[in-house]
Amino acid sequence: MAKDLKTRTKNSFKLLNKWRLEHVSDRQFMYLLSVPTGFLAGVAAVVIKFLTHTIRDFFFDLREDEQYFNLLFFILPAFGILLTIIVIRYVIRRDVGHGIPGLLYALSRNKGIVKPYTTFSSIITSALTVGFGGSVGLEGPSVSTGGAIGSNLGRLLKLNQKQINVLIGMGGAAALASIFQAPITGVIFSMEVFMIDISMTALIPIIISAFVAILTSYFFLGKAFEYTIIISESFLPSNTLYYVVLGIVVGLMSAYFMKVYFSVDKRFKKIESPWVRYLLASLSLGALIFVFPSLYGEGYETINAALHGNVSEIFKDTLFERFSGTPWVVFVVILLIILAKSFATSLTFAAGGVGGTFAPALFIGATTGMLFAMTVNYLGIGNLEIGKFALVGMSGLIAAMLHAPLTGIFLIAEITNGYTLMVPLMIVSALSLAVNRMFFKESIYTYSIAAKGIKVSFNKDESILSMMTAENLIETNFSVIEPKKTLEDLIPLIASSARNIYPVVDEDGNFMGHILFDDIRPIMFDRKLYCVLLENIMVKPQYVIDPGESMESIVKKFDESHKYNIPVVKDGKYIGYLSRAKVFTTYQETLREISAD
Repeated sequence: MAKDLKTRTKNSFKLLNKWRLEHVSDRQFMYLLSVPTGFLAGVAAVVIKFLTHTIRDFFFDLREDEQYFNLLFFILPAFGILLTIIVIRYVIRRDVGHGIPGLLYALSRNKGIVKPYTTFSSIITSALTVGFGGSVGLEGPSVSTGGAIGSNLGRLLKLNQKQINVLIGMGGAAALASIFQAPITGVIFSMEVFMIDISMTALIPIIISAFVAILTSYFFLGKAFEYTIIISESFLPSNTLYYVVLGIVVGLMSAYFMKVYFSVDKRFKKIESPWVRYLLASLSLGALIFVFPSLYGEGYETINAALHGNVSEIFKDTLFERFSGTPWVVFVVILLIILAKSFATSLTFAAGGVGGTFAPALFIGATTGMLFAMTVNYLGIGNLEIGKFALVGMSGLIAAMLHAPLTGIFLIAEITNGYTLMVPLMIVSALSLAVNRMFFKESIYTYSIAAKGIKVSFNKDESILSMMTAENLIETNFSVIEPKKTLEDLIPLIASSARNIYPVVDEDGNFMGHILFDDIRPIMFDRKLYCVLLENIMVKPQYVIDPGESMESIVKKFDESHKYNIPVVKDGKYIGYLSRAKVFTTYQETLREISAD
């Protein structure tokens, strides 16, 4: 029966596609698809938030028993991550990953194809991780789920790569718009982080998708604002210098976070046993949250406290609560919380948890901005409004870590009605990004992908090259000959081969060199030279290509060598050749596919 249902469903989609191709243009169809994509992505974000907050609120209700609550802080994150690992290993049975980098990989190298299980895997695993106290966010998993919904909807309807890419952008924008109830931010995030080539054909359905998602969020959650600050006055030009300094400080803090994040990840990956990694990382995480309970979960309570300059909330349930009125202790503790948040997030991932880095960036940005303003006020060198600098700090961290300045600016402006702070938001976001780029050329999302030689870029040429792989372009219809053979042995190969290059390969498959037809043309009919060994007349090419090499590097080799064919060699073994003509033809085909409206 299940097989019959699957067959009927498949046939129904075939009929739908046939009708659609005859009666609806591609542009109109994308507009239509933006509605279900926005709705489904919006629902996914609502479900992730609901599950997470249900788990978290259950344990937070136990706060009345404060004698033992800090012990729960120590135990719960490890338990939540253990449940996450069990679900991944024994239920989903596939790698879940951390969301947005996976979507970028799909856009760059996998023609927008995202595995179907990604449409639900992050919902379950991130809710368990964050609900039980893992120090990460829900935004990455929400966007990942939205993008996966868009990708799989496109595959189901047999759409082309350009359309699937746009659907991923729709789903990502809708998910972020829903979780923050900020539609403009969702659209801008999609443009800055995902889109290869934005046109009106892509932009309009993304806007519609974000609009549908926020209506979905309103329907289920109402206007559930995460942040409750009200800006009482507009930007003061006299504070410009302070915003400049904050931009530099926030940029340095973003670089610190990324340095810790990648270093911890690298160190824990060296531990072979996943259970040893889990124990070391989760126990370390529990210890940090035991000392600093504000590191528990997403940390939105702490962010709101920072926006209102409420130190007592940050010190609540800590070992330092009785010192919350001592200025130097406040300064040291908040600084330690900021520094520890980077480790808490990194350890959550190292232990096996699933989540995103968006919320930790907001956390660090808000607390850094608050600490900066409090320090200036305490030293008597200014009279700064703490909430403003906490808000602007959030914008700066997002802009710097994501390398997405517009996302940072409009997120804060939109979720807090802080459009009056547009000038300081621009100052801090631009400066923090500039400082971060002094240390990291890639964003926190693209760093791990770039480490694999995959370039994610808004430059169309670079983007298209990143979608191409050498393995798919290798030509193997060349006549191979051994180095100990003679010129006389080569003549029959020349007669039967359609190529003008003859790779010389020994009996173990090692590439020794090659013989070019143009080089032997003058002597091929001189019978006196027929006894000459091929190893004496072959040439060793200056340039060879590794099959895993980036296309950008390969194109550079063609430009430098002026060759039309370059051998592909792996660990000294001959594989085949890449031709300039095939690389160029494939580039043109890919360009047409992703640019077609």
